[in-house]
Amino acid sequence: MDQTIWVAGDHGGYILKKEILLYLKNNSIPCLDCGTDSEEIVRYPYYADKVASAVSEGRIERGILLCSTGVGMSIMANRYPRVRASLCTSPTVAHLTRAHNNSNILCLGGRITGGMEALAILKEWLSTGYEGGRHDISLGLLEEAERSLCTGGKWNHRNG
Repeated sequence: MDQTIWVAGDHGGYILKKEILLYLKNNSIPCLDCGTDSEEIVRYPYYADKVASAVSEGRIERGILLCSTGVGMSIMANRYPRVRASLCTSPTVAHLTRAHNNSNILCLGGRITGGMEALAILKEWLSTGYEGGRHDISLGLLEEAERSLCTGGKWNHRNG
């Protein structure tokens, strides 16, 4: 699977996206800019699709999505099978979502997260691995639910 990190954002995430891409390039981390290329108003679902579909289809391992708050991108990205997009607001959240949820898309808010904080979040997200173990049970349940719910069925689960 391609280790290149695809990065996309709408107009609200454009400035922070430039900082993220610069950090990745300066640290020799392979990355691809998937747009947008200005602060002109665009619709975030189009940009979320570029990254989330690539993760969902197994073309890339991880991606980064940015909009004004990160919420819209995370909502759209999590509609794709096998995507675990996480809106992170601190390095602690970034660490936990990688370690416990095996997050494969990092979502950030370009208008609510400052550049230094965003880079601290990014560094933690990039450097933390998935712990597995007891967390595999929850991820298995997510996959089970996804198979049922994404085909129009109900998730017939046993209450935990």
